[in-house]
Amino acid sequence: MKSYYYVTANTAKGFLNLLPSNIERLQQVISLKHPSEKVKAETLQKLITKFETNDKVEVLKSALGEGYLDGIIIRNTGTAILNESIIPDKLNNVVQLDISQFTKNNLEKSKEQTEKINHHRENAYQYLETGLRIHDDLEEIYINEMNFERADEITDSFIHEILQGQPKKNREGYAFHRLFGTTTVDGPVNVIPHITENLSRVFYVKGRAGTGKSTFMQKVANACIESGYDTEIYHCSFDPNSLDMVLVPELKFCLFDSTDPHEFFPAREGEDIIDLYEEAVTPGTDEKYADEINKVNDHYKSYMKKGVVELKKAGAYLEEWEEQYSLTEQEQNEILQFIEQQIQ
Repeated sequence: MKSYYYVTANTAKGFLNLLPSNIERLQQVISLKHPSEKVKAETLQKLITKFETNDKVEVLKSALGEGYLDGIIIRNTGTAILNESIIPDKLNNVVQLDISQFTKNNLEKSKEQTEKINHHRENAYQYLETGLRIHDDLEEIYINEMNFERADEITDSFIHEILQGQPKKNREGYAFHRLFGTTTVDGPVNVIPHITENLSRVFYVKGRAGTGKSTFMQKVANACIESGYDTEIYHCSFDPNSLDMVLVPELKFCLFDSTDPHEFFPAREGEDIIDLYEEAVTPGTDEKYADEINKVNDHYKSYMKKGVVELKKAGAYLEEWEEQYSLTEQEQNEILQFIEQQIQ
């Protein structure tokens, strides 16, 4: 059995890494060292195939794109096997496994190749940052038309409904910080349908920029954590200071920002909409500021597209370099055997 999420993202604040909270309580963290991202991804994919039959495998998808992986976590055995590139330097008690000893071609990227890849990634982050600053103009429009007292009432009512009849535990819940998607060479991607498919209650939070969606979710997360429930907090990959989803496994519910570019609608029993625009914004606001809203939308999205173009350029250079690597079946078997010997 597999579950998918991201711990890394390309954001308006630069490259984001939310790994630590997801591995903090594990017994063993293994780092895979190799110059090739594809070799590490292939190895991780083989490990997923091996473990998923008997264990629940948490698959950490990669901000580089679909052909890459950041790692896997097998929580019931307390083990993480990770791509070395996402492990923070300050992290202690990491077992590093150099799998390059099993492959013939182990060339590192040249300085020129590294500089080209980094140059286009940095350009992408600058475009995303500009897009976020422009997007803030949308927030101003709606904030000025918000009924914050009504938004607080909706929040308090929702928290009461979710926690009513649930025992308050004699502990504080744990917060896992994650993302359900990011902007990659393929544009904005997400795994929301996968995350929500087995939950009995799913709330689609609708609204506009500045209508309190993130604040609403943060307050719900805080209330669940204070009541002792472990909570998955999914950050916005555009602006990581905002939240896009809160999921409480034990209570079998989640709520998420269901607006562009990850807009969905209820499709089964147990799914509902919470519309903060309809509930807490002055009626007619969209119509009143239509020209300005359309102008700002088009402007910020143009920078998002420029960011994707730059990520594609960085990705093309990486792919070109990665073409020199391909694992033979013998190499794959030797690597897997080596890793299995290290797992406690």
